[in-house]
Amino acid sequence: MNVYFCGMIGTGKTTIGQRLADELSMPFYDLDQEMNKRLGYSFHRLVAEEGWLAFRELEYYICKFFSEKSDAIICLGGGTVRYDWNVDVLRPSGRLILLEASIEELVRRVSQADRPRVNEGTTIEEDISLMWKQSKNKYYTAADYIYRTDEKSVEEEVEELKNLLRNDSLFQGLGCNQASEFIEKQ
Repeated sequence: MNVYFCGMIGTGKTTIGQRLADELSMPFYDLDQEMNKRLGYSFHRLVAEEGWLAFRELEYYICKFFSEKSDAIICLGGGTVRYDWNVDVLRPSGRLILLEASIEELVRRVSQADRPRVNEGTTIEEDISLMWKQSKNKYYTAADYIYRTDEKSVEEEVEELKNLLRNDSLFQGLGCNQASEFIEKQ
């Protein structure tokens, strides 16, 4: 089974995912990196030249590729789980862990990033706020677990997520420590 990290841009998916994969000696994949590799250029260019539909089609193709992996840590794009077809293809092959942080923290983390806006003509804060308002139910519905990433150090977060996985029946035998706090959806 795979571990899929999902959440808004800036929640720490790649940072946490890479560190967790290193600690657990598991393969690591990142949707944005995989997309750039397949395109041979930045997905930002794809969005600028062909639009969000072309991006979402490639994203779905990559989600299907990820669903065929096993025992990997995989970081999804910020909007991947806002589309049911992506969740439908990923869910049978792993757990989806929603990483979340305050809007203010997300804006702080991504303010230097040159990223295409989902809602054209908005500031980063307006774009992120609007996306969250419109899509938070999609994120919560997709998630098997929800984990907050703006209260502790990355090291503490990775340790707690290792504990979460150790106590999930699908991931028995990962050699992690005892359980810590996390939110499990019922």
